[in-house]
Amino acid sequence: MLRTAAPGRLGPTQECPETRPHTVKISGNTIFIPGATSGIGLGLALRLHAAGNKVIIAGRREEQLRRITAEHPGVESVVIDTTDPSSVKKAAETVQTRFPETNVLITMAGIMRPEDFHTGDFLGTAEATVDTNLLGPLRLIAAFTEFLAAKPEATLMTVSSGLAFVPLPLTPTYSATKAAIHSLTSALRVQLADTGVQVIELVPPAVRTALMGQENAENAMPLEDYLSEVMTLLETRPDADEILVENVKLLRFAEANGSYDEVLGLLSSH
Repeated sequence: MLRTAAPGRLGPTQECPETRPHTVKISGNTIFIPGATSGIGLGLALRLHAAGNKVIIAGRREEQLRRITAEHPGVESVVIDTTDPSSVKKAAETVQTRFPETNVLITMAGIMRPEDFHTGDFLGTAEATVDTNLLGPLRLIAAFTEFLAAKPEATLMTVSSGLAFVPLPLTPTYSATKAAIHSLTSALRVQLADTGVQVIELVPPAVRTALMGQENAENAMPLEDYLSEVMTLLETRPDADEILVENVKLLRFAEANGSYDEVLGLLSSH
């Protein structure tokens, strides 16, 4: 998950005079994950906790956070609404005060909703999607960049989607926000190359979660299979800027492979 120069550690090694060495291991980190109360976020949080990391999950509903932490001793929680700047600021202050050893931020929170552009009724959904999926991560990055950069080694993981590379026409604003996250992450990685912060992009395919009611979708990847492949990649691919499971590569490389129009056509049938 984190940039290192040795097997069994995570992230890419980039040798240049301006880049600090990165030696954070897969275990022994303190990880803050806003948006980890269900789906991929919760699953990844529990896998990372089991791997020997201190994990702080965050979400809007306090009762849900209490239930999860009660069921999984050792997991901590903080209330946050990433669409509310004051909530992000308060949560960041809480994490940085209660858990000053925090060295990993994963910006997991997001929503995915269908839109119909034939009328202007889609606008409310589009605005909520931009606020959650794009402004939310930006608020978190703003709240944590200096804190993480002050550490010898740290990781900032963003979460985009295979739909960042070929949009799902049913969810145009979701796809657009994820394309923006991909672009943002690439630029962030360059800007932070002179710090100890490793920037990684998690790029999920369709996964069987409650997002868009895909719990039983045949074309979606089983959640546990996805999590297992992600954890394997984090352990075995120390050179990866992007975490790409096999199921997402059709989307990720569609344009480079000359199959963009074909893949868009497939997505248009959903």
